[in-house]
Amino acid sequence: MKVVVISGSPRKNAVTQIVMKHVYEYTKSKNADTKLINISEGQIECYRGPDEEYNEATKNAAKDIMDADVWLIGTPIYNSFFSSALKNLFEYVDYKKTEGKVAGMMILAAGSIGFTDVQTLLTQLLSYFRVVANPKAVYLTTESVTNDSISDTDAQDRLKEMVDGTLHMASKLKS
Repeated sequence: MKVVVISGSPRKNAVTQIVMKHVYEYTKSKNADTKLINISEGQIECYRGPDEEYNEATKNAAKDIMDADVWLIGTPIYNSFFSSALKNLFEYVDYKKTEGKVAGMMILAAGSIGFTDVQTLLTQLLSYFRVVANPKAVYLTTESVTNDSISDTDAQDRLKEMVDGTLHMASKLKS
């Protein structure tokens, strides 16, 4: 299976990217064909329309998403919504090439607010792309991360469970 891990925060020192790099490393140990798209690297261009020319990083990210069987998406909560940079990334994705894929989600906030609202919004986006969402999203607060790593062992376990469950769902749907 092809897996893409998406870190959906545009911030250079994003806590989201720390979590999603952890998810990437764990997923890569389970599935060699795993790629990471880290929006905070600043290479994804702002979508300007379908007839525009975009840089290689942007085109490759869209291709990796459309080629992947599984999406593992991490987003921070900004203004009661998922990251606009993440939404921008999905502007490049052709919904005709995504049906039947499976996605898992990690949602990060500074406090315990709005997790289910953002999960609902992200699930609606996935529905547009005809992607099956793992209902067991992982909700984390920034307190789970210290010194550039996930310090909360329960959070690590829940992330592993989300990855394992999403990969399992995808394998069941493919067979």
